Amino acid sequence: MSTPLAERIRPQKLADYVSQTHLVGPQGSLTLQMQNGLISSMIFWGPPGTGKTTLANIIARESGRPFYELSAINAGVKDVREVIDKARQSGGLFSGKNPILFIDEIHRFSKSQQDSLLAAVEKGWVTLIGATTENPSFEVIPALLSRCQVYVLNAFTRADLEALLYRAIALDTELHKKKIDLKETEALIRLSGGDGRKLLNIFELVVSAISGNDIQITNDKVLELVQQNTVLYDKTGEQHYDIVSAFIKSIRGSDPNAAVYWLARMIEGGEDLKFIARRMLILASEDIGNANPTALIMANNTFQAVSTIGYPESRIILSQCAVYLASSAKSNASYMAIGQAQAIVKQTGDLPVPIHLRNAPTKLMKELGYGEEYQYAHDFANNFIDQEYLPEALQNTKLYEPGNNARENELRAFLKNRWKDKYGY
Repeated sequence: MSTPLAERIRPQKLADYVSQTHLVGPQGSLTLQMQNGLISSMIFWGPPGTGKTTLANIIARESGRPFYELSAINAGVKDVREVIDKARQSGGLFSGKNPILFIDEIHRFSKSQQDSLLAAVEKGWVTLIGATTENPSFEVIPALLSRCQVYVLNAFTRADLEALLYRAIALDTELHKKKIDLKETEALIRLSGGDGRKLLNIFELVVSAISGNDIQITNDKVLELVQQNTVLYDKTGEQHYDIVSAFIKSIRGSDPNAAVYWLARMIEGGEDLKFIARRMLILASEDIGNANPTALIMANNTFQAVSTIGYPESRIILSQCAVYLASSAKSNASYMAIGQAQAIVKQTGDLPVPIHLRNAPTKLMKELGYGEEYQYAHDFANNFIDQEYLPEALQNTKLYEPGNNARENELRAFLKNRWKDKYGY
């Protein structure tokens, strides 16, 4: 299989395109343009693997126009001018079907490269279709942006990604040689990160790696075949890790006596003092956190001091910090919160930012409704207004659960006063 699966089953017409119904559905803006035969220059803005290149190819094919393609990664002004000259000579200008020039990753073009497109777009020598994963308001020069219609492509939903998988099984001749039972899709979807092309590449890899013709796809099998194994780097032997582990666990367990003992073992063993300070800096946030925010300041100052002073005086500073951290109130609430948040991100992918929270510094973004209904907290009593800050699919999700200590009990009371019963504080 020299040609990747994503390329083998690339849709050839709008009717076969998966997702982006706001653009290619029966009443989609691109569908209506195609029906009217009036195709203007445009820019597709969306995440990787959402079909920007595919759409450009379909538009050219279904409109019967010559198609020229450049990648902004390796094309220069000379390449742009050569393609424009070819397009002008193709004879489409007088037939009303001027050639389409597709530029992938147009945001990578410099100002001078984008300037070189202006005359061709303005005079109709080509219809430009640009594709970008970056906000065109910032990455495309205003003169070119004003001559293009911007279409936003959304991240694929779970249903879209599953539809891609079933479409591949139904259409691809290579996959037809095997009997594929797509029993579970969660791992495939999670590993793809919402990228349709990546999803199909992973799927093909998994199918190719399983011997035989009867193939059952499960989450465990996908993870077994795809997930990268972490290779441990053993710096000075097993005891090195055992002792630093005992040191950290002694501080976490609020035993300053054991902490100082294991600290001495590391110092006498010639351990890098900055390594010890760095570990305490991490612990100050992971195991103490908002139960005592001063712990992070103490640990950071210790790291800076050790980096400046060196041995033997640094042992005193390390000891002071270790004793302070071990004797401090403990909380891993912030550590647990970010762990839970990352797990949700891996499960749900790139959920869209609520439109009222989006920044709108440009005309285009204002026209798209960015930030319209945002309420500025400082305009309200107690500098607070109850509005939604999470993506719609995660509304009311509590990630931070304050620890049971004096400082975080105050935080809990504050959050309950603000959010009432929304998060269950």
